[in-house]
Amino acid sequence: MTRIRIALVSDIHGNLPALEAVHADLRRRGADLVVNLGDSLSGPLLARETAQFLQAQGWPAVAGNHDRNLIEQSPAQLAPPDACAHAQLGAQELAWLRTLPATLREADLFFCHATPQHNCSYLLETVLPGGAVRLASPSEIAQRLGAERAAFVACGHTHLPRAVRTAAGQWIVNPGSVGLPAFEDDSPCLHRIETGSPDARYALAERTARGWSVALISVPYDHRPMAQLARSRGFADWAVALETGYMGP
Repeated sequence: MTRIRIALVSDIHGNLPALEAVHADLRRRGADLVVNLGDSLSGPLLARETAQFLQAQGWPAVAGNHDRNLIEQSPAQLAPPDACAHAQLGAQELAWLRTLPATLREADLFFCHATPQHNCSYLLETVLPGGAVRLASPSEIAQRLGAERAAFVACGHTHLPRAVRTAAGQWIVNPGSVGLPAFEDDSPCLHRIETGSPDARYALAERTARGWSVALISVPYDHRPMAQLARSRGFADWAVALETGYMGP
């Protein structure tokens, strides 16, 4: 069995300083492959600069739901975080987004943004009526995987770092969010995702003769300028999330 070490990044959301901190940390630790699981630019931060940084790295990447919004919706249709990012992007950055596939596969490795079938569904989390969020059950995960039988599945979207091994032996890894440690959403009902710290997150997964080992890594960085930038652009909720890893009290 070939030994391989994979770094997984996801949900950067235009937070270039967080991405730079992750990049420095993963270079120190070493990786054979870095894969970006999407939602790279959306938000009131540094969309254009983040796109240029990612293009320079040349990492394999998939398109997240917000990436698709940026290229499929008109500026007037976009939600405020997407609209703020779109206003910063030029033709080159938008063209790069259009090249990103929905999923990637390499032998027994499968990479997606959310689930194998959808880019806007939770794979490892379930939202309960009333807004509580829990780890998805084995049967829920199996249903959401569908026919996907890859030995290693990587996903993002929920911003929550998790590593789950199914009864069938499949590893499913969500590296968490590089750039946005908390958010609020109203689908399927109003709920919060909160990691409880402002740190940038990513994952390292290593396959050896004994199988996979997974490290979920939290990287501190100076988050204050990004919080100040979000606040200056009218996104006080993003500022709180960037400062604390929570959406509020």
